[in-house]
Amino acid sequence: MSEVLALRIIITGRVQGVGFRPFVSRLAHEFGLAGWVRNHSGQVEIQVEGLEGALTAFQNALINRAPSLAQPNVPEVSIATCSGCTGFIIKASEVGYTSDSHIPPDYFVCDDCLNEMQNPAERRYRYPFINCTQCGPRYTLIKTLPYDRPNTAMTSFDLCTACLREYSNPADRRYHAQPLACSCCGPSLTFRRVGQSDLIDNHTALTACLNGLREGLIVAVKGVGGYHLLCDANNADAVKRLRKQKYRPHKPLALLVPWCGENGLEWVNKLAELNDAEQQLLCSPLRPIVLAKKQTDSVLLDAIAPDLNEIGLMLPYSPLHHLLADGFGAPLVATSANLSGEPVLTDGDEVEKRLDKVAGAFLHHNRSILRPADDSVYRLIAGKPRPLRLGRGNAPIERKLSFKIKQPLLAVGADLKNTVALAFDDRVVISPHIGELGSLRSSEVFEQVISDLLRLYDVKPQAIICDAHPGYHSSRWAKDQNRPIIPVFHHHAHASALSGEHELTDQMLVFTWDGTGYGEDGSFWGGEALLGLPGDWRRVGSLKPFYLPGGDKASREPWRSALSICWEQGLDWPACPNNSNLLQQAWERRINCPQTSSAGRLFDAAAALIGLADYSTYEGHAAMRLEAISRVGAEAIALPIAKDLTGVLISDWGSLLLFLMNPEVSAEERSSVFHASLAATITEQAKSIREEFGVNQVGLSGGVFQNRRLTEQTLSELEKRGFEVYLHEQIPAGDGGISFGQIIEAANKMC
Repeated sequence: MSEVLALRIIITGRVQGVGFRPFVSRLAHEFGLAGWVRNHSGQVEIQVEGLEGALTAFQNALINRAPSLAQPNVPEVSIATCSGCTGFIIKASEVGYTSDSHIPPDYFVCDDCLNEMQNPAERRYRYPFINCTQCGPRYTLIKTLPYDRPNTAMTSFDLCTACLREYSNPADRRYHAQPLACSCCGPSLTFRRVGQSDLIDNHTALTACLNGLREGLIVAVKGVGGYHLLCDANNADAVKRLRKQKYRPHKPLALLVPWCGENGLEWVNKLAELNDAEQQLLCSPLRPIVLAKKQTDSVLLDAIAPDLNEIGLMLPYSPLHHLLADGFGAPLVATSANLSGEPVLTDGDEVEKRLDKVAGAFLHHNRSILRPADDSVYRLIAGKPRPLRLGRGNAPIERKLSFKIKQPLLAVGADLKNTVALAFDDRVVISPHIGELGSLRSSEVFEQVISDLLRLYDVKPQAIICDAHPGYHSSRWAKDQNRPIIPVFHHHAHASALSGEHELTDQMLVFTWDGTGYGEDGSFWGGEALLGLPGDWRRVGSLKPFYLPGGDKASREPWRSALSICWEQGLDWPACPNNSNLLQQAWERRINCPQTSSAGRLFDAAAALIGLADYSTYEGHAAMRLEAISRVGAEAIALPIAKDLTGVLISDWGSLLLFLMNPEVSAEERSSVFHASLAATITEQAKSIREEFGVNQVGLSGGVFQNRRLTEQTLSELEKRGFEVYLHEQIPAGDGGISFGQIIEAANKMC
């Protein structure tokens, strides 16, 4: 008779919240093994007993057949003492030191659950909260680890007999599915409309919501990570009211599009021209908002994305969103339910209070959202999807470092597009998008996300990293925490984020172009070329500086930047929309006119000089309009380059101005030449710096490189000259990546 052996197996990585314990149990039964599995301190611990051949097959299957949502590391296997187990069970989790935890993001509804929800013969037919071990919310409902039902927002929903039977059956795909529910025992919908009685039955509430949308109502709908404001995308009056009441006159609105046709994209293809990569991204488990080229003959209202040639599309990701999109049968506007720049709202009472002038009705549910997670946003640039915003589906995002952090660190990011990052051991965890800091709600969510990350990972940071700008809300918060502070310059963080993402170890040249960031000389940088490595950056290139009349106002009023660069060149701008006499006097005296080398404000100025945008009602407004009308193939205007007194290469944009103001040249041509000229400028700076320092690795980081036209042209020009070029792939190029960059920069300074 063959000898029975026993193994103790420890598996780390993302193995909680992904159905790993039920998977292990099914494998053990398949191979005729006995023992147990449990969550323990962020790991999965297994005691397994059986014949040698079965144990070997079991070990191989743990990795080769792991659930699609899992990301297990190589198991640690040791010989154990046989305890005479006669079956295989899932033991209760053990609570302990949890810094090895991996918090999963929220997942889209899987095909099995979707098919079940659409089958009238199933008991969960049209149930808006159907889920299993392979789908459903995670990050937004986990209170604490280990990931067990009592530690989630589902703790108040007691399982009915039928659900408990599934939960306890090792052969069922809902075995130990923690958010498990049905219409008898789980969350339910409530439809509320002013002046009418609440409708609390799932079917009735859903029907009323769909009827309201068809009537032209704006409905605030509670989803996985927060509320959306929904309305009929083809109802001009509803879209107009939404823009007016939400004070969002021009910013593009995302669309929720029904999953339709054999590949799910039948409706999508009526609205946008997508390549294979964009189609795959839309249908991927991330289910992000994808920016795609609008169909030339699209019947979509111009008010969805005014003056732009792209629209943001999203396929349904939760059961509720499938029911809404399928039931409506046409595109719905699905914009975050928030006030401009703030985190998405998650609480029903707060939504009704703060958005009562926007929404005509509310579709609530009674499953708590413990922390917000806005939709993630992607754009295809240079053939690859690039994240513009981290959120539901991909965050918290985790990066494994090639080195160990000496002490736990917390990075609090930038003030726009804020994210925070927590680093310990060889790991960095980056939060979902929080938003623009400055309001009371933003500050509350900012602090809540930080508190939750520290608690969930059981980490106490020994120092806090913040932006070097003394006026940032995040920096002021950091200084109030009575912990050591590590300030990091904004553009150093951009450069380090790119280097750290690609784990580069050689010296490189990174162009960090964005709006503005506090520079080493006290001015506002924004068009920089940095040479070196994380922890040791040197400014070697920049754009000709100019003074911003009115300071921060210039970011919302591009005409101010346009006037400034004209005055710098001694030129008049006859088309200026405002009387500028007093402003010019202030500019000449440098009163409230900070100096900047900002590429972002240069884009604003170009848009104003061409006549596209005198005012910006959202971040990037003017630059996005400028990009939308540009084309490939324009001839660049060469910009003079010379070293300043400190040895920094300065590119002079002055020769562009008369061309940009020339009304005899089409706006399209002027925009195209502007983009081509800046791409050529980067290339010329890179060539000069390579000649002097021998560097051949070039990176592009900062919000300006979310501009596809500029980035792709620059990439092409650099590669033609033999440069090895790096772009962001998992971390946003804009300020959403600053917190990760702060970690990389500070950690290397501490080495």
